[in-house]
Amino acid sequence: MRKIGNPETRSAFTLMEVMLAMAVSAIVLAGIGGVFYSALRLRERTVSMLDQTMPMHQALTVLRRDLRGAVPPTGTYGLAGDFKVEPLGGGLVQSFRLQCFTSSGVISDNDNAIGADVQEVIYELRDPIAGGVNSGKDLVRSINRNPLGTAGLNPDEQRLLGHVESLEFAGYDGANWREMWDRSLSDTNLPSALRVRIQISGDSNMDGRNRQPYEMVVPVVSVSRTNQTQTTTTTTGGGA
Repeated sequence: MRKIGNPETRSAFTLMEVMLAMAVSAIVLAGIGGVFYSALRLRERTVSMLDQTMPMHQALTVLRRDLRGAVPPTGTYGLAGDFKVEPLGGGLVQSFRLQCFTSSGVISDNDNAIGADVQEVIYELRDPIAGGVNSGKDLVRSINRNPLGTAGLNPDEQRLLGHVESLEFAGYDGANWREMWDRSLSDTNLPSALRVRIQISGDSNMDGRNRQPYEMVVPVVSVSRTNQTQTTTTTTGGGA
C-alpha cells in the first residue's frame, strides 16, 4: 500500500506571508502609477507650452522674413518706398508702428492672388475682434500687394498674435538705437538692424511667471543705390 505523508509536514504560505506580499505589490503598483501619472502631466504641460509659444514663434518668423527682405528706399526696385518706425502716443499700451517695403511677397504657383514680388507691410497693434474679452491687443500685419495702386485699396490683414501688452521697434544707425526712423524726413537709407520687443499680457493664457519681453534683433542687409552716375575714362595712346 502507498503511504500518504503527514499533512502537517507539507510546505505552504501562511496568511501573514500572503498579506505581506500583497502589501509589497500594492506599494510597487502605487509607485508605477505615480510615475506614469507624472509623465502624463509633464507631457500635457509640454504640449500646452508649445501651443502657447507657437503663435509667438510664427509671428517672429514672419516679421524676420519681412525685415530680411526689406527694400532700400532708392535702388533698382521701382516700387520701393518709405521705411518708417514711429511710436504711437495715447493709451495704456506702449505701441510702435513699422512700415516698410519688402521683397517677401513672392506668390506660389498655387496662389490665385495677383501681385508683385515687392509688397508694402505694416505692423501695428489693434483692438481684438472680441472686444472686452481678451486682455491686451492683437499684433496685426497689413499687406498691400500692389504698391503702385491708387489710394483706397483694402490691404490684406493678418492677426499674428493676441494678448500683446506692448510692441516696440528700434532702428540701429551704427552707433545708437533709435525709436524714430523716417526715410521721408531725414533718413536716406535703412537701419543696419532692427530690434523688436513684444511683451505679452500678464493675465493671458501664456505662462505669466516669465514677465520678460520677447526680443529679436534682425540685421537688415540691403544695398543702396545713389543717383550719381559712374563715368569711365578711356585713354587712347598714340603710336610712333
